[in-house]
Amino acid sequence: MLLTALIVLPDGTTTAHPLPESGVVGIGRSEESGIEVPDASISRRHALLHVGPPPAIEDLGSSNGTAIRGTRIEKGATAKMLERRLKPGERAEIAPGDVVHLGSAVLLLQPGRAEGHPAPKRRPAATGVVLLDPAMRDLYALAERIARGDIGVLLLGETGAGKEVLAEAIHRASPRAKKPLVKLNCASFTEQLLESELFGHERGAFTGAAAAKPGLLESADGGTVFLDEVGELSPTTQAKLLRALEDGQVLRVGGLKPRPIDVRFVAATNRDLLAEVQRGAFRQDLYFRLAAVCLAIPPLRERPAEIEPLARTFLARACERLGRAAPDLSAEALARLASHKWPGNARELRNVMERAALICEGGAIGPQHLDLGRGAAPAAAQSDLRGEMESLERKRIVEALERSGGNQTRAAEILGMPRRTLVKRLAQYGIDRTRR
Repeated sequence: MLLTALIVLPDGTTTAHPLPESGVVGIGRSEESGIEVPDASISRRHALLHVGPPPAIEDLGSSNGTAIRGTRIEKGATAKMLERRLKPGERAEIAPGDVVHLGSAVLLLQPGRAEGHPAPKRRPAATGVVLLDPAMRDLYALAERIARGDIGVLLLGETGAGKEVLAEAIHRASPRAKKPLVKLNCASFTEQLLESELFGHERGAFTGAAAAKPGLLESADGGTVFLDEVGELSPTTQAKLLRALEDGQVLRVGGLKPRPIDVRFVAATNRDLLAEVQRGAFRQDLYFRLAAVCLAIPPLRERPAEIEPLARTFLARACERLGRAAPDLSAEALARLASHKWPGNARELRNVMERAALICEGGAIGPQHLDLGRGAAPAAAQSDLRGEMESLERKRIVEALERSGGNQTRAAEILGMPRRTLVKRLAQYGIDRTRR
């Protein structure tokens, strides 16, 4: 059975490492490790994972130790939490679902689903997602390259698809990683409050402004600003944001003197911003400043290889918070997860698994614990949303081909997608491949 090693860091981020069929894989903070874990609680050479069969973990004399947590059912069906700390050089067998603590990080073995995965290799630090789908691996690899610069990035995708997680990964992979990452949901504030949050205000600028307050753009100086739901910005706020982008300065509400800022903008939306531009609801000049690169996150239903490992990851996190070992997922439960359309994407899956962790009192999680369908979008709404996303993608592809003079490789780079994906989309949407 192929296995995948899931590493969960203290901040909740997760990386997945497909394992070979047999052999030994090193785990540690060192770049030479087969599985590199970028966390201060991990020693440079922390442990060895013997793939087996049977799988086993061996501590290498690490500073913060290696421990295995599990449960034992005692008389009267009472479950007792156990923890076994390994001595240096000691090897202990583990099984899929066992929780292994490496310092402050957590290791879980999960059954691998896809065939042909390469042996584990060094990955970008803490991407925050399970990267098993080829399109997602390509997307994050491209995001890592883009992160090195300062150009604006626009993230596109359905609600819950992981736009905020990708924004965090871009920030971590950038030269600005040691500076703040400031997040703002543009749909959560009135126009006046949003301007105050973004640009700050001076004392007495409006009723209730009893003291001067720096805005988020000032607070993020040297770092990254993530603007979620950027399509909700009012025309007035769009104009002020464009000025800040072009001048590298902000003017507080009620202020007279601009203040310099140095920030990188990452924006996100599930709306068709190009359509908003065409009808005059969103400024074209601001769009092109924010969307120097567009990255489209595929919905969870289009990356089925990630559903099971994501479900197991969310389940393990929830059970860890509850102080219990993660139960297994029955074949029936896995089948239900695989057949569900996930209109709420990874966010919906996380909620489903957190609920299952709470209500499952023993044994494996079954379909009765999943409660799929509650809160799901109506079929018509799902269809409308899918149609809107396809319309948006088609317009972006046509625009990229026009900007690249019909060069598909260059158009794919502009769109932030692999060239083979672009070729598939051209056929899907009936776009002339020789378009100029």
